Amino acid sequence: MAIQPGGQGPFNPLTFRSQKAALVDSEHRIRFEQVFGRAPAISASAPGRVNLIGDHTDYNGGFVFPSAIPQCTSVLIGPRDDHRVRVVSDSVGSENLLEYQLGGEQPGRGWLDYVQGATALLRGEAHRCSGFDLSIKSEIPLGSGLASSAALVVAVLRALRVAFGHPDGDVELALIGQRVETEFVGAPVGVMDPMVCSLGESGQGLFIDTRTLEYVRVPFPDRVEPLVISSGLAHQHATGDYRIRRSECERAAQLLGINQLRDLTSDHLVQVAGLPRPLNRRARHVFAEDQRVLAMVKAFQTGDVDALGPLLRASHASMRDDFEVSTPEIDLLVELGCRELGVLGARLTGGGFGGSVVMLAKKGEASTAGARIVQHYFERTGGLARMLVPPP
Repeated sequence: MAIQPGGQGPFNPLTFRSQKAALVDSEHRIRFEQVFGRAPAISASAPGRVNLIGDHTDYNGGFVFPSAIPQCTSVLIGPRDDHRVRVVSDSVGSENLLEYQLGGEQPGRGWLDYVQGATALLRGEAHRCSGFDLSIKSEIPLGSGLASSAALVVAVLRALRVAFGHPDGDVELALIGQRVETEFVGAPVGVMDPMVCSLGESGQGLFIDTRTLEYVRVPFPDRVEPLVISSGLAHQHATGDYRIRRSECERAAQLLGINQLRDLTSDHLVQVAGLPRPLNRRARHVFAEDQRVLAMVKAFQTGDVDALGPLLRASHASMRDDFEVSTPEIDLLVELGCRELGVLGARLTGGGFGGSVVMLAKKGEASTAGARIVQHYFERTGGLARMLVPPP
């Protein structure tokens, strides 16, 4: 597929504002003034994301097709004239005021590492950065598989870009965000999450070639709307299973004599089948998932709604069976979704081992179908699933 770089001009965070944004902003500003005794100087935000299709392909150099969601993480900043950083969050598990000194960033402080990592990386790039007061507020549930950590990092980097005049464009900012997670936090994530948090727009898919970083925005077909349901089971990229899957992919590529699994073609499939288990299944998933991404982008562009359901269902089966990152609860949500007449298809979204399910529904039917799915899930499991993303 031929793609062209897109998205010229600055990102407009107002795209992601909910109807209650003004009230939320007011409450957030009041909170900042209560904690720090002064008004904030700069505000910034970044959306979460749902990956429509293309999981575990980004760190293999492949294709992804995520979309920004309405829920976002917002930050308020007040620059200081010293090297002290003070941070408070209403959203990430602690309302306590935390502090550190620029130049003294040390991993191991939980969610504060995403802020520490941002200043450490910026200073490492010789960007000017003095101290600041920072308040964080997020609408994105932690561990939901909707890129809450990437949204936090991108929002912080956006605010610091304005505060201190950093020249980074949106793609460069996303790459710094990825490095914050991989080099400072210690989560071996791919580039997809910070890219869509930095470049995505509501109501559109963002097709990304993660090797070249070329991207194109693709509007949702007129007859389709997204539905995202959180299972309530949190996941973490820094935990062992995600690392194992990544190392398995790297080992499979090495045995196949290619640089990354992105380089697989149909000519390699016999060799893939001959790989030791489970490497053969891991490689098979990445090859097939890349093809499904391209097919879904084409279906979006041509309005081929009938093609979407089979692609979603095949992707989930591959995530469940070949990549082995699903759970019984996630599988149940997918099953319940696929039983709904108004739902075209469903799949696990994100890294797996918990998180959320993404569905594509017929226009006007997502909310009703989602309410039934959540109720049936509770009746079957006692678990409290949550419908997160209303139609755009």
